[in-house]
Amino acid sequence: MFKNTFQSGFLSILYSLGTDPLQLWSSHTPQNDPDAHVETVADDLISSTVIELVSPNLSNTYITCPAQANRTLGIKLPFLVLIVKNLNKYFSFEIEVLDDKEQTRRFRASNYQMTTRVKPYITTMPMRLDAGWNQVVVNLNDYVKRGYGTNYSETCRVTVHANCRIRRIYFTDRLYSEDELPAEFKLFLPIDKV
Repeated sequence: MFKNTFQSGFLSILYSLGTDPLQLWSSHTPQNDPDAHVETVADDLISSTVIELVSPNLSNTYITCPAQANRTLGIKLPFLVLIVKNLNKYFSFEIEVLDDKEQTRRFRASNYQMTTRVKPYITTMPMRLDAGWNQVVVNLNDYVKRGYGTNYSETCRVTVHANCRIRRIYFTDRLYSEDELPAEFKLFLPIDKV
């Protein structure tokens, strides 16, 4: 999708305020489960529209990008940032990457796993989320190097499973301080009045 696109700075693949925030994504929910959904909702804490993924079974409720199974993202930017809300339920996301040996590797982060496991084609790792909104930063260069001793080439696919709320998912060329972020990439939380 982005393989032949100049990539520098910030590249957003989901922004909940857009006219069609899931335009690049395909959404999957079980047909026989009324408690499972992927929908746009208003989040009271940030007074904004967000994407909500909720399901009793997180494995069958998810969004994935790109929408077409036979396409790849082709994003070479090495940092993935997810702005997600902890709903105090099981939650996971996966990143599929290509390394410099042309091997496809998957990384799955979840808040229900306690240990990291590295297998030939998938690494699973624990993720701790604070209450409320979180900024999750994944250094893909570092993960590929530590897990497989190879170098990161590009991201092929991103999949986010229930249960969470999403404000934005984007890639960057480096880590940016809060002051360096464009306003639309910041999450403005209300100031507590004491």
